Amino acid sequence: MSKSKVKVRNIGIPNVTPPEKTCEDPNCPFHGTLPVRGRIMEGVVTSTKMHKACTFQQDYLSLIKKYSRYERRRSKKHAHVPDCMDVRVGDIVKVVECRPLSKTVSCVVVEVKHAEVDQEA
Repeated sequence: MSKSKVKVRNIGIPNVTPPEKTCEDPNCPFHGTLPVRGRIMEGVVTSTKMHKACTFQQDYLSLIKKYSRYERRRSKKHAHVPDCMDVRVGDIVKVVECRPLSKTVSCVVVEVKHAEVDQEA
């Protein structure tokens, strides 16, 4: 018998490849029906304790005009994690804006770069 191919959508973001795993999540941009639009952000995962969501931290520079210098700032945001993504604390994630999924979640994770863990034994 032939294997049925899983339909994977093209979300229209360059240099983003769909994950190898598949899922039945309707809020997955690759396997569900969630459209993505707006900003493409990158950050470090700080918490994965929410159900199907994570918290990520963005670092950026802010100009202080009086001194003509920059200061480092950070902000924390929430993003939906589809079932086909494996996200852990410390990973670098690429997140895209979408419609509001809950009160604080209006982004979805589209790519994960796993952090290298040092194994000392």
